[in-house]
Amino acid sequence: MLGDVTQTTEPQHDRSPIHRPRRIRIHRAWFVAVVTFVTIIGAAAFASLPGLLIEPLHEEFDWSRGTIGFAVSVNLALYGLTAPFAAALMDRFGIRRVVAVALTVIAVGSGLTVFMTTSWQLVLYWGILVGLGSGSMALAFAATVTNRWFVQRRGLVTGILTAAGASGQLVFLPLLSWLVENHGWRPASITVALSALAVVPFVWLLLRDHPADVGIAAYGAEGFTPKPDPVPGAARRAVRVLFKAARTGPFWLLAGTFAICGASTNGLVKTHFVPAAHDHGMPITAAASLLAVIGVFDVVGTIASGWFTDRFEARRLLAVYYALRGISLLFLPMLLAPSVHPPMLFFIVFYGLDWVATVPPTIALCREHYGEDSAIVFGWVLASHQVGAAIIAFGGGVARDVFGSYDVVWYASGALCAVAALMALVIRRRPLAALSPVSSVKSVSSQKGAEDAVSG
Repeated sequence: MLGDVTQTTEPQHDRSPIHRPRRIRIHRAWFVAVVTFVTIIGAAAFASLPGLLIEPLHEEFDWSRGTIGFAVSVNLALYGLTAPFAAALMDRFGIRRVVAVALTVIAVGSGLTVFMTTSWQLVLYWGILVGLGSGSMALAFAATVTNRWFVQRRGLVTGILTAAGASGQLVFLPLLSWLVENHGWRPASITVALSALAVVPFVWLLLRDHPADVGIAAYGAEGFTPKPDPVPGAARRAVRVLFKAARTGPFWLLAGTFAICGASTNGLVKTHFVPAAHDHGMPITAAASLLAVIGVFDVVGTIASGWFTDRFEARRLLAVYYALRGISLLFLPMLLAPSVHPPMLFFIVFYGLDWVATVPPTIALCREHYGEDSAIVFGWVLASHQVGAAIIAFGGGVARDVFGSYDVVWYASGALCAVAALMALVIRRRPLAALSPVSSVKSVSSQKGAEDAVSG
């Protein structure tokens, strides 16, 4: 079961036959993980909307799909490019402050879109403001919380927190698609803004930056670790870590595979699946519901991937995930139809299990190779993920305008996933002896915790 469950029996006097009830204590780290999970769910509404906006904005403003895709691509690119700086800012100013400000920026950007009349405003409000806000609490947020609060079961926790985004998609996609189809896109945009604002007090009151803030050790740590002093020069540190990591081969392989991951998920399926299905006569609500089902199985697949990452070699897991994803994308053009049929449901389940299963092994490889800088390195790897997503979000819209369908994009993405599988296998393992002393201790502790881990 979750938590560091400790059973204690109160001292008893020899003459008293009465036994006091045992108390069960759950480690505070699990409560922080729950708060982080709920925060990511509440903020996930903004990630659910772009694919639903393409057709309504095209019909109302007569903007080309390429133009709308460009705004989405700016959003996705800034989401990624902001992440490494956000990880450094969290070290400097604390997790609570950075996440609270980020949610506020998301709410402002989403709310302002209801007043826009020209395409540059879409780029400014949704592309830049929402992109900056969402990037500041991207997966680097989950990685930072995991690194600070957990020594054991990091893979499992990473999988759970990564799945939170999919859970938010599950919650918001059906609602947002219903709002778009029945009341227009503006109420959906307002819903996103209100959802982001609603999470701010929750974060400020309940989230804590470091175990030392409440006087305890991290989960699975051998002893108490004082809270480190704030790290000045957050931007300089992020750039310095980038230049240091860029001199190593694993960084470029991880960045390349994750760029293909972003291209084949956020850039392609999340952005273009709904309009592609609508091209084949499927109602928007039905297509959005299929994306929500992907979110259901994404939760299962990602948590399972975290569990596997604690037990199996991460690079081999990545190779399997990318190979299976590529095969599924090659079949998708043959499955799109006006109605939902069993082969399409099989694709949705299969693809959902693989959606972000790549995240736990990618974070594990960053931790293995880059130690204390792993959260910032992962932020830069995530930036490549979003740049890949941005290219396909824009390129997919242009391809639809030029060719009249998305088929060529599906096939190209399937081929890219095969390349990613080969790249993952090339990533070398780093010997334990090559790690720094601090990282070596953490790796040994993490490995020991993995051996004792319990399935969530």
